[in-house]
Amino acid sequence: MTLLQTPPDSAAPPVHSTATRRSLTDVVSRVLYVRPKLRVTALLLLPMLWLGVLYIGSLALLFITAFWTTDSFTSKVIPAFTLENFAEILTQPAYQATALRTIGIALAVTLVCMSLALPLGLYMAKVASPRMRAVLAIGITLPLWAGYLVKVFSWRITFSAGGPLDWLLAPLGMTGPGYGTAALIITLSYLWFPYMAVPVYSAFRQIPDNLLDASSDLGARSWATVRTVAIPLLKPAFIAGSIFTFSLSLGDYIAAQFVGGKTQVIGTVIASNINLNPPLAAAFGIVPILVVVLYLFLARKTGALKAL
Repeated sequence: MTLLQTPPDSAAPPVHSTATRRSLTDVVSRVLYVRPKLRVTALLLLPMLWLGVLYIGSLALLFITAFWTTDSFTSKVIPAFTLENFAEILTQPAYQATALRTIGIALAVTLVCMSLALPLGLYMAKVASPRMRAVLAIGITLPLWAGYLVKVFSWRITFSAGGPLDWLLAPLGMTGPGYGTAALIITLSYLWFPYMAVPVYSAFRQIPDNLLDASSDLGARSWATVRTVAIPLLKPAFIAGSIFTFSLSLGDYIAAQFVGGKTQVIGTVIASNINLNPPLAAAFGIVPILVVVLYLFLARKTGALKAL
């Protein structure tokens, strides 16, 4: 008589392997429990590697490259310390004009976004019905749903000669601005407006209605109430929004390529030199970083950052 034997289950893990993993996990847990600094280090290791190596490391390489030079015949980068790139940026009138023009465009975009966000935030927070508020919130964030190039290209079509804007203004005997600085400011304002509108609207929602009512009861008109009551309370929101609108406008160059026409900004100068003279492009890339640092320093001096 032959006895049927059940084959061993090969899929089941060995008992000693499971026990080994469990004991190893227990050891690691005990080590992390008794060493709080090691626990914090393990927690922040990956974020710090991401921030330190990929972000700050790339900025450090950019800063180092800015002090190198390029062979004029072969365009090969020579790792030799020099200040020629910064001297060229500071002495060439074309580079100075480009830097000042870019800063002016970024400030103009920020002012346009502020002037649009103030009345819109007031209406949404204090006047609009919940349904209208939801519709406007969707409208404000709608530009964030589409791709960047799609939005910029749509504005390129809008500002084209004989395009939709010219067609709309034709009955008034007017034409659109065409490609240039004005079109660039309008396009950048459209792109970055949500970053200003959302914090301003949120700040308006936090202003108690009785403050506005008290101002009105004391005889202040609508604009006086907005100027003396609302705007001081909205200053942190304006500062927060302006950090995004200003810095993003300062570093953008794709919109300038599509709708800027012959307008040169820092980004276009960097893009044109990135292959021919990388150290000069790196030196010019430091300019917006210094401008943003100065902007944050001035914002900090106002005390608005403490209220964020």
